[in-house]
Amino acid sequence: MASSQESLVATLIANPSQPVVTDDLVAMAARALGHETERTILARGIAADLILPASAGAMAVEADIRAAVEGQPIDIIVQPLATRRKRLFLADMDSTMIGQECIDELADYVGLKREVSEITERAMRGEIAFEPALRERVALLKNLPVGVVDEIIEKRITLTPGGPALVRTIRANDGYTCLVSGGFTLFTGPVAAMVGFNEHRSNHLIVEGEKLAGLVEEPILGREAKLATLIELREHFKLAHHETMAVGDGANDLAMLGEAGLGVAFRAKPAVAAAAHARIDHADLTALLYAQGYRAEEIVATSV
Repeated sequence: MASSQESLVATLIANPSQPVVTDDLVAMAARALGHETERTILARGIAADLILPASAGAMAVEADIRAAVEGQPIDIIVQPLATRRKRLFLADMDSTMIGQECIDELADYVGLKREVSEITERAMRGEIAFEPALRERVALLKNLPVGVVDEIIEKRITLTPGGPALVRTIRANDGYTCLVSGGFTLFTGPVAAMVGFNEHRSNHLIVEGEKLAGLVEEPILGREAKLATLIELREHFKLAHHETMAVGDGANDLAMLGEAGLGVAFRAKPAVAAAAHARIDHADLTALLYAQGYRAEEIVATSV
């Protein structure tokens, strides 16, 4: 077997609710590669590594495994073995760390969820520019009492499974985590606290007399600001490019995902999934720990 400096690792990951990464499936994937492979179980039924020479080629490895396990609900992440562990993690919030789009939930209170959701969807697919789309949606929320935010967080916002374990495990291993969102501080503050992030960055909604003014402070945090945040934090902590990881689902995440050492599209729009280094379509967010080589017993247990 080649040294770790010259090896690739292919991580097979299933959703914990559907643990299909059996010994037979791992063996099937290994046979399909046609190379000598070293196999490691990271979590029984959930995640396993196949280590093989870098000469195999990452794209070819992924394609061969996907063909061999066709129809099985597993995700496959292929990367250099030596640089898989990350020290900086940036994450999008809406439809990534939480299951909702916060602006759509706000719009529901003024009977405009359908209209606003359509704009959100087009912006996340990259069909319209993010910044003007955000201004347009925020304008529709004018005079909405700011107090509804607390009710939405309590009754409607759900954390994506695996998110708190992901963030807290990275932090327990001396990593730094940042929630960076094109959404609003009214949401990112509470969500960042619930999940366990070191910090959060997002947009400020202007409030007048306890009601939304229908305006957002400029400049808007969008695609370029997410990219700039990654670069700023990477330089601040004096990290190498390969020590960084980012996750998101929309077009405004693409620059951040492209700049990260490992950029992961999570249940993402097709264009985003196609452009990212890796994609997660089946597993929960603990997949990003298994991709770094963490074993089940190393993951920080959480109650949220």
